Amino acid sequence: MRKFYTLIMSALVLGFCGCAGTAPEAEAGVKIEKVVATYKIGAYSDVDSVKSKLASVGFEVVGTKATDAGTTVLFTNAQMKAMANKPTRGFAAVGRILVDDANKQISIANPVYFGKAFMQKEYSHATAASALASLEKAFGPLKDSADKWEFAGLADYHFMMSMPYYADMDVVGTGSTAELVAKAKAAKGTTAVVQVGADSYVAFVELDKRTSGFVKKIGAQNGEILPYAVLIEGGEAKALNAKYFIAISYPLLTMTEFMGIATVPDAITKGLQKIFK
Repeated sequence: MRKFYTLIMSALVLGFCGCAGTAPEAEAGVKIEKVVATYKIGAYSDVDSVKSKLASVGFEVVGTKATDAGTTVLFTNAQMKAMANKPTRGFAAVGRILVDDANKQISIANPVYFGKAFMQKEYSHATAASALASLEKAFGPLKDSADKWEFAGLADYHFMMSMPYYADMDVVGTGSTAELVAKAKAAKGTTAVVQVGADSYVAFVELDKRTSGFVKKIGAQNGEILPYAVLIEGGEAKALNAKYFIAISYPLLTMTEFMGIATVPDAITKGLQKIFK
């Protein structure tokens, strides 16, 4: 039994993405840190103050959503949209901030971390670093979250062997762009539908209360994962597979913790399919 357990654990370790010590990338001579924080943590501000500070450095606030973890503030700017205006990349167009009332802090989804994960070979460090610099100007000083990952492993991230990658999205609806956008806007609890390009939108939709409760179970401090994003383009509504999106948003998540929410990924997919049926 002990030998069997050792073999299983070895397989799990080998299955994790980003373990190789590959060198960090650089763009235009700018060195990128080898290990990148998932979130940037700042001093507490209430929702209105967060919105005001974002506007002061050129961001557009596109929506806010109260969840069990706090309030998520969604924001974008022209540069983020331009970077993400490519097939399957629209998720990178909108940033997230959690106003964490319980821990009296704000938690910002790091545009370098999620930018690399979502844009992959089309990642622009100039754009992501500029967004981060603006956020630091508005909310700084910011500190790194405990959650982090090797920059070089983000583009090919997956939780373990046989688990989905970024590209393994769930198609949760089909139809014309106009039809799918209309369904997203009509859904109960939708926070925002953001146009990224001529035929590209990102909708931020509400999960049912039973499903959305998973954030409190595995860590409300990363609750800006909600509302859930759906990319509408090319006649399809596509969502990041929850086994990917939850894992990359919670890179410290253990196998035991993941198994504790084993029913959640399928419940998310089914809930999204109801919106776009």
